Amino acid sequence: MTYNSLEELKNDCLSCKKCALCETRRHVVVGVGSETAEVMFIGEGPGENEDLQGEPFVGLAGQLLDKMLYAVDLDRKKNIYIANIVKCRPPYNRDPKPGEQEMCIDWLRAQVRLIKPKIIVCLGRIAACRIIREDFKITREHGQWLEKGGILMTAMFHPAAVLRDPGKKPAAFEDFLRLREKIKEVCEKTYD
Repeated sequence: MTYNSLEELKNDCLSCKKCALCETRRHVVVGVGSETAEVMFIGEGPGENEDLQGEPFVGLAGQLLDKMLYAVDLDRKKNIYIANIVKCRPPYNRDPKPGEQEMCIDWLRAQVRLIKPKIIVCLGRIAACRIIREDFKITREHGQWLEKGGILMTAMFHPAAVLRDPGKKPAAFEDFLRLREKIKEVCEKTYD
């Protein structure tokens, strides 16, 4: 289906029953941020806190993400958009299964079409393998840039992975600094 607005997409998405994840969700977590963002962040799926609040990246990992965004003058309410591959929480925060991703991917594709980002940042291995390339190796390839479908793409460590392994924090921060430079290079209004 073709959507004319994110609001129209959200209304349809809220009643989605394409896969079994709808049976255990509290909230559908569609996305948050600027509808005209030049930079879009994509994670794998909502966790428990996101399921409770209906917004992506609001738990401890989201708090870390917000701090890293703030450090490079990005803000989920002002100049970026954040979404996930799947819009409903997988039980026990497990990785979304390939079939669940497949049932949900059209929602994300519609979001990308409506927002028209210049840059997509995949947060974590699952998002990178789905969006960039099936065999993407996050530890080896994070922070590298490529173009796909006219959109610049990169992947970064998922904030939850950085919380589990604080040794990844310097590399994660370096990726955000490189992102800031790429935004300055290709985006016109992100840093207005």
